[in-house]
Amino acid sequence: MLMALASVCLFFVGYAQQFSGSVAVSALFAFGDSIIDTGNNNNLNTLSKCNFFPYGRNFIGGKATGRFGNGRVFSDMIAEGLNVKKLLPAYRDPNLSKNDLPTGVCFASGGSGLDERTARSQGVIWVPDQVKDFKEYIMKLNGVVRDKRKVNAIISNAVYLISAGNNDLAITYPTLMAQYTVSTYTDLLVTWTDNLLKSLYAMGARKFAVLGTLPLGCLPGARHTGGNFGNICLVPINQVAAIFNQKLSAKLNNLHTILPGAKFVYVDMYNPLLNLINNPRASGFIDVADGCCCMPTSPVPCPDASQYVFWDFAHPSEKSYMTIAPKIIEGIKKNLA
Repeated sequence: MLMALASVCLFFVGYAQQFSGSVAVSALFAFGDSIIDTGNNNNLNTLSKCNFFPYGRNFIGGKATGRFGNGRVFSDMIAEGLNVKKLLPAYRDPNLSKNDLPTGVCFASGGSGLDERTARSQGVIWVPDQVKDFKEYIMKLNGVVRDKRKVNAIISNAVYLISAGNNDLAITYPTLMAQYTVSTYTDLLVTWTDNLLKSLYAMGARKFAVLGTLPLGCLPGARHTGGNFGNICLVPINQVAAIFNQKLSAKLNNLHTILPGAKFVYVDMYNPLLNLINNPRASGFIDVADGCCCMPTSPVPCPDASQYVFWDFAHPSEKSYMTIAPKIIEGIKKNLA
């Protein structure tokens, strides 16, 4: 009992220290897909999981935690950059500590998306179901903090990191092209994002950092299809991603007029990664077309993932995230402070 009380007291000391700085960020919550998933798929009946070697090869202790990469993923880096914590734990981790609840957790699920068909086809956690997990989380947080006012302060001063749309466009849309034009499907994705943000807003969220999609036509999995053999990015796929990103950015620019007190920042993932691909040597990369790991053309992992923009067929390497994260973190601080 005394140890539990001491842990809560230590949390509030840290909480006050965070608020004494220039950026009032109480916690980080992540929703969406594998770019920010830190292990929520580990116990699901799905092929979309990575809690096995060589994933996590460069993680602390060389441990595969369910992060889709060789080390820490983007949500970890945002959490550290906002001075919240170094690692963002997965909410569905059975070993999740109660002490981690006040500073945020990850609800994202690799392979998921805004379209229910995306999540169902992968057997993973659909984004609206991640919001249900967040509702459950708030109940648990109330049990830990035992002060409604302080719980509300944590929720309202947290940053909500969202990455959704990558799998909808890369996996689901190609099967629906006879049913939807690019314009109508990307409109649907923006509408579903709008619904997601409004549902979180209704639960007290006020600070949103929403990621656009990656340059999907440059992913190794896209490059190595249709006899392309990795030579060039697939321009039509990139164009679809760019259309969605433009619409998403425009929606976020207007939402603050509809949701009083809320702040939004569009996080451009497309151009920073495309810049690494187009100018790899400027950041110390050698290979932009292949994944270091788990490619049909090279099943044996490369010796040094830091030379690769991508870790596997769809996910950037830890070094890629580390290279693009600083400017993004500064943008989040500037726009959500």
